[in-house]
Amino acid sequence: MFDVKMLTEKRGAGLAPMAGVTDAAMRLLCHEQGAAWAVSEMLSAKGWVFSKGKNRNACDLLKRLPGEGVAGLQLFGSAPEYMAEAAGMLEDIGFDFIDINFGCPAPKITGNGEGCAMMRDPGAVAAVVRATVNATRLPVTVKIRSGWDDQSVNAPEIARICEDSGARAVAVHARTRMQQYAGRADWSVIRRVKEAVRIPVLGNGDVRSGADALRMLDETGCDGVIVGRGAQGNPWVFREIAAAMAGRTAPPPTPQERADMALRHFELEVMLYGEKRGMLEMRKHIAWYVHGMKGAARFRDKINLMQSAGEVMAALKDFAKTQEDML
Repeated sequence: MFDVKMLTEKRGAGLAPMAGVTDAAMRLLCHEQGAAWAVSEMLSAKGWVFSKGKNRNACDLLKRLPGEGVAGLQLFGSAPEYMAEAAGMLEDIGFDFIDINFGCPAPKITGNGEGCAMMRDPGAVAAVVRATVNATRLPVTVKIRSGWDDQSVNAPEIARICEDSGARAVAVHARTRMQQYAGRADWSVIRRVKEAVRIPVLGNGDVRSGADALRMLDETGCDGVIVGRGAQGNPWVFREIAAAMAGRTAPPPTPQERADMALRHFELEVMLYGEKRGMLEMRKHIAWYVHGMKGAARFRDKINLMQSAGEVMAALKDFAKTQEDML
């Protein structure tokens, strides 16, 4: 069975779960660049149970690619019985651990009393974690935020409840739900969680470089680091962090490397989802990859008007060539 201690070996950072982002393609590319592990996009436990595994979009969330490495499956829900049933149904699907989402700030999730809204009901948190742990052989971890708002920063309390209910590790995004993704992450909350529990604590929020990762480890005492938005269009951040943890430095990607990676990412998305959906999924990734590069804005506008995968691939190859010519 997978040992959660692997999440704390400090040989690299983990890829945080992000809806619409951390699919099999993204996880593979980040693993190849040094991510120690990753977590999937979140899957509705209730939706999975009701669909009996027949929902195509849900099934797509469960796809894995050879070479991905260690990955957790993230589930969300407020009903213990559905969380337990989904965890039991999915424990043999190929993931290494189950991660429970108590951190999503999206209104469509919190409006149903799920995601970060669960942190307002400690009893419900305990029931969900306990039911999930009892339903699967896989280790269960939890992702939380600092709290709902500045007046209810209760991450240490929630972390203790998760630990007492059987969670094997807790990841803390050091922002409140009301902050969404704005403002600065308050890393002092991560330190307070670390002081409150004995299980591993993973820090998340404003880690965009190797230096950031080392500083988070030093300032908070956390056992490991996970990267979310800092990896968007930049899987090389894991190469940089792994090098920093080993006392080395890693070179930044060249403009051509960035363009070439965008092309490879696009090919993987089309392979996973087919041409039409692959193109839609990739638009945001392309914008992230080319951000700040010469001609990026004009290139993004051009890509968004294209109707076929062949057109996009040809345009990406041409764009990569222009970057090479500028070296």
